[in-house]
Amino acid sequence: MGQISTVAELRALLGEPQEIVLAKQADRLNALTRQFVERSPFVCIATTGADGSVDVSPRGDPPGFVRVLDERTLLLPERPGNRIADSLRNILATGRVGLLFLIPGVGDSFRVNGTATLTDDAELLEPSAVNGAVPRLAVCVTIEEAYTQCAKALIRSALWSPERHIDRSELPSSGEILRSLQEREFDAEAYDRARVERYARGDGLY
Repeated sequence: MGQISTVAELRALLGEPQEIVLAKQADRLNALTRQFVERSPFVCIATTGADGSVDVSPRGDPPGFVRVLDERTLLLPERPGNRIADSLRNILATGRVGLLFLIPGVGDSFRVNGTATLTDDAELLEPSAVNGAVPRLAVCVTIEEAYTQCAKALIRSALWSPERHIDRSELPSSGEILRSLQEREFDAEAYDRARVERYARGDGLY
């Protein structure tokens, strides 16, 4: 058939989702599903820009760092980063967001889709402080869809299996990658050493 260009062609290949699968989709959290947010130390945030560009960015902190304000509202604190702010600029442009929560050792993940705004409300941000550092802003998410994702992807990838973990030294370092992109001479080794030292001290994490 070649390229799939219509929903009808897609459904001819995949079939229709089972009723039980559709039934798990909700427009809010409940006492059970909120636990996937509260126990997660890691989330990927997907956004889209006004020009149709897309971005997926990781966020991580102690479990529960994405706070459940109520059954339809989440607060995701923004920690110091590279200041490119792709996700934040996209939220300002379109107000759309998707979240994928992971919990180490757990096969099921949790997905949230909805709308988002940015806030610098001091009262909202204060409970998100870590080591005394209060975030300067946060993403406030209004839930439109919330549901668990089955474990098949994590089973196939063996993501949590230690014997499948790769030593970081097997891949090019950040400094080596930067050097490959520079037109001028760049000291990759010095960059990598400084980066390791900053992380060891915790500089810039909060």
